Amino acid sequence: MNSSSSVAVKYGVFTTIALIAYFLIIKLLGLHTNPWFRMLNGIFMGYGIYVAIKRYKSLFEEEFNYINGFKVGLITGFLATFLFALFMGIYMFHIDVDFMNTLLKDWFDDGGYGGGILIFVIIVEGLASSTILTLTFMQILKNSTKVVQKQ
Repeated sequence: MNSSSSVAVKYGVFTTIALIAYFLIIKLLGLHTNPWFRMLNGIFMGYGIYVAIKRYKSLFEEEFNYINGFKVGLITGFLATFLFALFMGIYMFHIDVDFMNTLLKDWFDDGGYGGGILIFVIIVEGLASSTILTLTFMQILKNSTKVVQKQ
């Protein structure tokens, strides 16, 4: 595994663990059916992507460029998204089916959409936020190509 992939996989798994832990904590508090608490997932995702890019930059300064940093951020976010969606699929379809039915009842008048729509929403939200967060963090962490000239 090359250097960018190893950093991205490591932080993608850490981000997934944080997302799962957060979900289970709000489940214990009985707040897991409130869709507003999903917004805090972005904080965990953003932190994971930021730390992954920053760590990659500090470890491999000589090969760090915009493309490599962008790749690390996307792989980190996409991996965390798919692993979290896998966890949520297992949770909704096998552990707590009432959770899925509650969300479908609250979101749609017709509950015939099935739980697949919930997994689809998780994936779309995760991929979109990963892309936007990676673009944002790369503006902060990229190396400048501008040469300062003496006057």
